[in-house]
Order: sequence, then C-alpha cells, then structure tokens
Amino acid sequence: MTVTPSRHAEISGAGFAGLTAAIALARRGWSVRVHERADQLREQGAGIVLWHNTLKVLEDFGLIDEINAGSMTPPFYETRVQNKIVSDEGMPGIWWRTMTRPFLHSVLAGAARREGVEIVAGSEVVGATEEGVIRLASGAELEADLVVGADGVGSSVRDSLGIDYERQRSRDGISRFLVPRRKADLQKIEPGTDWDNMIDFWNFDPRVLRVLYTPANDRELYLALMAPADDVEGSAVPIDLDVWTSIHPQLTPVLEEAAKVEGKYFGYQTTRLEEWTRGRVALVGDAAHAMCPALAQGGGCAMANAYTLAQAASDAPLSELPDALVEWERLERPYTDRCQTRSQHYADTRGMSQGNQFVGENNETTLYDPTDPHRHDVAAR
Repeated sequence: MTVTPSRHAEISGAGFAGLTAAIALARRGWSVRVHERADQLREQGAGIVLWHNTLKVLEDFGLIDEINAGSMTPPFYETRVQNKIVSDEGMPGIWWRTMTRPFLHSVLAGAARREGVEIVAGSEVVGATEEGVIRLASGAELEADLVVGADGVGSSVRDSLGIDYERQRSRDGISRFLVPRRKADLQKIEPGTDWDNMIDFWNFDPRVLRVLYTPANDRELYLALMAPADDVEGSAVPIDLDVWTSIHPQLTPVLEEAAKVEGKYFGYQTTRLEEWTRGRVALVGDAAHAMCPALAQGGGCAMANAYTLAQAASDAPLSELPDALVEWERLERPYTDRCQTRSQHYADTRGMSQGNQFVGENNETTLYDPTDPHRHDVAAR
C-alpha cells in the first residue's frame, strides 16, 4: 500500500543546506520539492572540510561509507608563517574529513533522489509568503506546509519577506581552486614535507598572500588563495602566477594548475539576520548566516541547521509549526552566532596564522552533535 505524505515542503536552493533539509524531511515522511534556478544540478565550488557536526548528519543518513570512499583525513593541520612551521595540529578526538564540493554535492543529490525528493532544475524562486506559498519566476505559485529558503547569500526568499540583516565585510578575500595534486612534483621541491597534511601557508612580508593547501583525496587538491581586497595583483583571477610563485615558490606546480582556472575572488563577509523564520518559512545556510571561512564551518553550520530544522518541523503539529520554527531558532542559533563571531575575529585579526586554533571554545561548533536528542538538556535547565 502506498502511503500519501501528510506534509509538504518547498525548498529554494539545491546546495548543501537545501539538499540536507530535503533528505531529512523526506526521511520523516514529508513530500519535498527542491527548486534550483540553474539549468543543471551541480556544485561549482572547489573543496570543503567537514567536521563532527556535519559527519554525524551524514552518518544518520547512512552515507558515511560513501563519503569515506571519496574523501580523506589529513594527518595534521600544519600552519606556517614565512615558511616556518608554527604548529602541527593532529586534532585527536575530532572527526573530520576533506573532500571536493562536487563530490559531496553528488552524494547528497543521490541520497535525496533515493528518498523520493523531487528536484527541479531551471526553476527560480523569486519570493515567498509567511503563509507558506512560494512564487516562481514563471509566475506560478505553490503552496506548502513549510518553505525553506536555502538560496544563498543573495536570498530572494529572505528579501521577499523583508527580513532585516547586517552584513559585515573584512579586508581580505579568497579565490578557490580544485587542481591535480602534483604530489610527486611538490616532493621534488620539498622532500621533507608531508604533502598529505593540510597546510596553511601564511606570508606577511613583502606582501600578505596566504595559501590554504587541502588534499581532498588521492587525486585532487583544494587550493584557497587569500589576499587583501585592495591588492589588485593578489586578488586578480585568473591568478597572477608570477606574483604567487614569487611568495610561495615551493607551491609552483599546483599554482601553475590554478592559473589555468578562471575562478572568482570572494570577499570575506558575515551576514546576521534579525530572524531566521517568518511564519511557515525558515532560512538556512548562507541565506541566514553567511560567515567567514576561518573555522571552516560555513557548510557545516548550514547542514546541521538544515537537519535540526527538519527535526523541529516534523515534531510539531502543523497548526503549531510557526511557533516550532521560532523555538528551533532559539535553540540552534546561538551555536551559529558564536561560530560567526569567532570566524569573523580570526578573519579581522588574521589570527589563524598563529596556529593551534582548533582548541577550546573554537571547537564548540565542530563537536556539536545535531543528531543527539539530549543536546539541549543542559541549556534547558
């Protein structure tokens, strides 16, 4: 016998947050439709680091074996300043994996389809109402019990509801590239370096140019190149190969690969909303809480919040859904707010160059378990 779902969700955005919300809702009996404005469903980013908070979500979805097969855990997070090692963090007790964004996206999209989620490419959501109606660019209007705005930092869902927000920008920005690892060539230049490590190369003299070197698997390398926004040569994309190799000559083989990619320079920014919910609409991911990438938690917070949103929406009677969304934000938002603040501080001060940052309160979000039903017991007392 086929069971007809009693609840329906419309989701704007088929990125990590949107697909996570879709899977979590579908697994709880919802019918779900995801709208992606691009003509093809694909992730165009480079690499990503996932921590305990996100991996617990993927574990709950039954996806860990698939994730492990296409990702890795570097032996150490190594930090260098002027090419001198200032810290080697082995991070014992912390579960983390590095991978490419297209790989993670493909895993989530596949899981969503297996759960019966309808994903519609070339479908642009231009607005939503508090009552749970989305409006498409085609003029169509679709009703839902829950609307999820996971449509990025320029969210049309958020803006159509008139939710106020503040955007804080930093002096630095980043360009991201996915390139071949060229490990053998790198070893010829620095044979004593473990090129399986995640290595944070900081340079301040004669100019500020940082390279975050992140092996994503045996074949692919995620390179993030940081430069001040007012450094015309350093922030140029395609990259100025002569400039970057003059500062980081030991990375010449992989910088040569990055120079072949058009890419895009993104300025660091933090977005804080007056509220994440309005009526039957909830915002997740960059639409709600874009953050600087210092603690590598933009994707993690997006997926964790999407997962807990599905929990909260599913546990509440439909008549009480708006109140349940407000309570969800009250409980979950403080973790993200604190992570945003810490990440912004590191971006403003360039404090990650000191190394040893994955300790103490900085690990609060990393070690958070959104799948633990007792995670708020202490806070509630």
